[in-house]
This record gives sequence, C-alpha cells and structure tokens, in this order.
Amino acid sequence: MPVKRILVVDDEPELVKTVQIRLQQADYEVLVAHTGLEGLEKARKEKPDLIILDLTLPEMPGEQVCREIRKDDAIAATPVIMLTAKGSEVDRVIGRVIGADYYMTKPFEHQALLDKTEELLKE
Repeated sequence: MPVKRILVVDDEPELVKTVQIRLQQADYEVLVAHTGLEGLEKARKEKPDLIILDLTLPEMPGEQVCREIRKDDAIAATPVIMLTAKGSEVDRVIGRVIGADYYMTKPFEHQALLDKTEELLKE
C-alpha cells in the first residue's frame, strides 16, 4: 500500500515541526507550506491525500485556500482538516460552509489529530 501524503499548511514553525514529526512517526509522508499561497500551489502540484490547514495565514487566508481547493476538480475531493486558534461557533460554521471536513482548535491533542487523519483517509 502506498504511503499516504499529508500537506500541513501553517505559519507557526514549531507547530509544523511537531505535527510533521507525529505524522511521520505514524508512517505518513509530510509536505509543508508556510503561507496560504504556497499551500494552494503545493496542493495543486503534489495532490496530497489529506490537507491540514490553518485559517490565519500570510499571503492568502485558509478560508480562501479551502475554497480554491474545493473549486479545483483535481483536488476538490481531498479531505481538509482545519487546525486553527479560531474557536468560536461562527468560525466552525464558516469552516463547514467553505468545505472543511473537520474543524479542530489549537491547542489540540496530537492523538486526536492522528485519529481524525486516519478516519478521513479511510473514507
């Protein structure tokens, strides 16, 4: 079975490194982007199996990145986990409306992120 590829799009280097290590320990290949624009470009070029996306990003906000992903037939079906500090109910509703498959707030449990990643990759 081929290794699943996950794109992590977040501008917090420490969080990215931690998530990257945890995912690699779970035998995933991890791609990283630090801006919204870079994340969208990598998603289109690399076609990952799952995207973990922050909302607050330089160059292009995560909401826009998610909308663009959903409009692109080549990657529209890619599961997206929103991982963000924005925890209000309004933000959660926005996350669902723009097409996120799951919404997780920071700080978060790494095991919960791994569990949701595995669940979405099995669907």
